[in-house]
Amino acid sequence: MTIQIRMGGYGPATTGFSRALKRIGDRLTAQFGDRVDVKYVWNIMDLGYRAEDILWLVEHGLLTLGYQSSSYLTDRVPELGLVDLPFLFQSTEQARAGIDGALGAALARAIEERVSYRILGYFENGFRHISNRTRPIHTPADLRGLSIRVLPSKVQEQTFALLGAVPMRLDLTEAITAITTGTIDAQENPLSNTVTYGVHKFHRFHTLTSHFYISRPIFLHRASFDAWPQDLQLAMREAVADAIRFQRGVHEHEEEDARHAIEAAGGEIVEPAAPEHSAFVHAVAPMLEDARRQYGREWLDLIGPGFGAT
Repeated sequence: MTIQIRMGGYGPATTGFSRALKRIGDRLTAQFGDRVDVKYVWNIMDLGYRAEDILWLVEHGLLTLGYQSSSYLTDRVPELGLVDLPFLFQSTEQARAGIDGALGAALARAIEERVSYRILGYFENGFRHISNRTRPIHTPADLRGLSIRVLPSKVQEQTFALLGAVPMRLDLTEAITAITTGTIDAQENPLSNTVTYGVHKFHRFHTLTSHFYISRPIFLHRASFDAWPQDLQLAMREAVADAIRFQRGVHEHEEEDARHAIEAAGGEIVEPAAPEHSAFVHAVAPMLEDARRQYGREWLDLIGPGFGAT
């Protein structure tokens, strides 16, 4: 019997995420031939869905595999709020070590305890930066009063409230509309997302704050995955691991290309000096203190050295 595998995302076919899905499918098809039938929905928003809908599409088996920023699950899996904390990681290398190690494994267990997924790894959404249509942002004082779209995360909402902005929790589809119509002032994303969704055409000012590092869990419909023969389960795990390495490499180039695209569109890029960056970290310091009490030593030890460093 042919096993149906339906993979979906919420970006154009040209993005690293979509190309990574295709890499998974090509590998499985080459290995199993007619035993599998792989199909893709590159961007569910093209079909009238919201970006967040990919969560229930996989949970209920309409899609076999999907990815989504972990922040979208924090209401159901509170532990994920830990990795939403601002300035949690000081480098990509530190972040990847945590997400690929004990921290990522613990988060995967927490997700699987509450949602009918199998978590096979994490794509990299990377460090996020601020863009806006109003003025250059050098310090938190420059954010005062600006409305900014944030992911559906209480932690992220609190972060920008402390920074002086007016956070608005919006799904990506709503955010794109609000940005294009000018009903919100700012947003935060990796540069590659800012360009992928055309935000740079409406926002002139970009500040490289690196305030959040966000991963995108790769989740499968648990009942489907668990019913597969062992060789296909193992092959999917190996294919996902390979796709993660591929996607992360692509992401690094996408960030470079996006910076060039922003500059070519007339965008201004601010790279905060060390004292300016420290002002952002200092403004959200109360959250890190709260995190020590909320999550406890067991979870914080999983982050590694440097937690809350300024």
